[in-house]
Amino acid sequence: MKILMVLTSHSELGNTGEKTGFWLEEFAAPYYSFLDAGAEVVLASPEGGQPPLDPKSDLPDFQTELTHRFKADPAAQAALANTVKLASVKQQDFDAVFYPGGHGPLWDLTNSQDSIKLIESFERANKPISFVCHAPGVLRHVKAADGTPLIQGRKVTGFTNNEEAGVQLTDVVPFLIEDEFKALGGLYEKGDDWAPYVVEDGLLITGQNPASSEAVAQALLKKLA
Repeated sequence: MKILMVLTSHSELGNTGEKTGFWLEEFAAPYYSFLDAGAEVVLASPEGGQPPLDPKSDLPDFQTELTHRFKADPAAQAALANTVKLASVKQQDFDAVFYPGGHGPLWDLTNSQDSIKLIESFERANKPISFVCHAPGVLRHVKAADGTPLIQGRKVTGFTNNEEAGVQLTDVVPFLIEDEFKALGGLYEKGDDWAPYVVEDGLLITGQNPASSEAVAQALLKKLA
């Protein structure tokens, strides 16, 4: 079992002058879920090398047992520091793909042709594709085989308008996932703010927020089983 994890290379939070990137817990929880299930995990990003960490995700309030495990794990830190370039990755080499969130993906992975083509390739090959929190936003320009939006008529979730307002970034992000998914014809669902919420539609798995990351990973592993 070989799983690809795709992280952002984008570190600028719009025009705020603040930093963003990937969210630590949304990487650590799935990473260890996959490793502990016996999977081989490969990490990729658009630029390769060390992906930028959202500094807010490193604050004490957002630490979990699995983020602490990551900080005590030199092998995991080395793997993260040496992500392969996304353009070099081939769907045929993997059984599934997982995208951690953080705000970074809204800027780079959403518009990355490498990412779009990769997701379409996984989908056409009937392999599981999974995304959590802001990462579902990378589906914005992904198309189904007939040229329609991949999420059109399919059940999806992602960071809610209310959660985005809660972190005061409604006017900073390039688009709001909830609004965008509805506009694309997606059957958008959501649970309570900040509570775990996972939606499965065939081999498409999406999670609403950071609290959903481990549950998305476990749903992905069930598909592979």
